[in-house]
Amino acid sequence: MEAETTEMLKFNGRTFPCCASLTMGVIGGKWKTVILFHLMEKPLRYNELRKEMPTVTERTLSLQLKNLEEDGIVKRKVYTSKPPLKVEYSLTDLGKTLIPIIKAIADWGDSVVEK
Repeated sequence: MEAETTEMLKFNGRTFPCCASLTMGVIGGKWKTVILFHLMEKPLRYNELRKEMPTVTERTLSLQLKNLEEDGIVKRKVYTSKPPLKVEYSLTDLGKTLIPIIKAIADWGDSVVEK
């Protein structure tokens, strides 16, 4: 019997075996979905995100933001007009396509939380 060959999916220079794997590769992990949840409504500065996510380390938050930026999900805008330097994070158009998924994840969590 001959083994089936499945066409791999490519995104941002990476290869994935299926659509679900691609999606989880982009937004999976402990913090990426939480970051996207907080950026759904409006752009936030780094420290504003940290306040919303008090248990994430600075290193992890920076790394996750960088990964999301590299994947084209989050954009980083630097304002240099006057000190102090201001950096703001927001969803890109591609990132905004994830809003229904993020809302569904949040709704599911809300429906099963012990009250």
